[in-house]
Amino acid sequence: MLIEIKVPALSESVAEATLINWHKRQGDHVERGENLIDIETDKVVLELPAPQSGVLAEIIKGDGATVISGELIARIDTAAKETKATAQQPETAESVTPPADVMQLLMPAARKAAEENNLVAEEIAAIHGTGRGGRITKEDVLDHIKNITTSTSSSQQPDSKTDQVVSTTQTTGTSSSAANQITESGRMEKRIPMTRLRMRIAERLVQSQSTAAILTTFNEVNMQAIMDLRTRYKTSFEKEYGVKLGFTSFFVKAAVAALKKFPIINASVDGNDIIYHEYYDIGIAVASPRGLVVPIIRDADKLSFAEIEKQVADLAKRAQDSKLTIEELTGGTFSITNGGVFGSMLSTPIINPPQSAILGIHATKERPVVENGQIVIRPVNYLALSYDHRIIDGREAVLSLAAIKEALEYPVSPLYEA
Repeated sequence: MLIEIKVPALSESVAEATLINWHKRQGDHVERGENLIDIETDKVVLELPAPQSGVLAEIIKGDGATVISGELIARIDTAAKETKATAQQPETAESVTPPADVMQLLMPAARKAAEENNLVAEEIAAIHGTGRGGRITKEDVLDHIKNITTSTSSSQQPDSKTDQVVSTTQTTGTSSSAANQITESGRMEKRIPMTRLRMRIAERLVQSQSTAAILTTFNEVNMQAIMDLRTRYKTSFEKEYGVKLGFTSFFVKAAVAALKKFPIINASVDGNDIIYHEYYDIGIAVASPRGLVVPIIRDADKLSFAEIEKQVADLAKRAQDSKLTIEELTGGTFSITNGGVFGSMLSTPIINPPQSAILGIHATKERPVVENGQIVIRPVNYLALSYDHRIIDGREAVLSLAAIKEALEYPVSPLYEA
């Protein structure tokens, strides 16, 4: 019995996806629930499990293919027996080994250049060696690659930048593959198409810059009280709740306190309307191997310190493993980004649309400050609040950042009832 394998339903905001990597080849046996392929959207990487055990009878869409929700990409035969994939698949260019006599003509530097540029047997055999006794030099290989690049670019001129991306993706096979090329000066370059996530990040950042009137206000906060609280409670906190007490929960709590005082910071623009959100879904920017993602902590105002820390730890781990769901990356009324974990001293964060504000946190460093007419050393963090000046005036922005500062410098103990 043949079972059709289709692209799972994508969210309304996701129009297309890319097939990253088939984990099985045509003719391989698959078990029910075994991951067949990774599917990349502009938000997450989805795993597509096999609905039944059997043999992967046909792969309709290969690595790097662009697909839509519900599109047929493969078939599984539940009654067939496993066959050797090599008998089902045509020999690929990578599997072709150049003849021994050709390999003997390659000088060491030429051999390395040929391997780096993935030259196949036919291409190596076509290279005219200018070295002694017909030996193929590195310059011969580079000249051959340059001629191929020139002839290809002259015969296939894309009509737009989008066509260039599509053409490169089709040539390399997957969106993450690289295409080597030689510049006019003879130096090597590598062209790598953007992933869907990277393209989405670029699109949203440009959208934010072009549609919002972004302005940033700054303040500094004395982190001594927070650091003292963490030192006092971190051992008992971890023992009781099974999670470390970090800084993120303090910033989330402080942000929520400020948003309650100044609801416009938690609002968004929809056409000519302002939408005031009466809930607090806080996005936490996380760096992942695929790029920046912003998972959402829902109803943060109703969560304890322990619940926030557990969610942050879980979301960060699954972001690293590309296990976040589309729902966990959708929505949000306000965002927090922490460049301080990488050592950033100051930045102007870009708003995550359709939100109207974002809080930037930076590295906490010991700095001289004046207290009661005396210069003392305190752990200081510079805060940055970027906001949409179309609906948020400077007064609300400055006061809301001051409210965050106050909540951090004068926190309630013990840990807001944890």
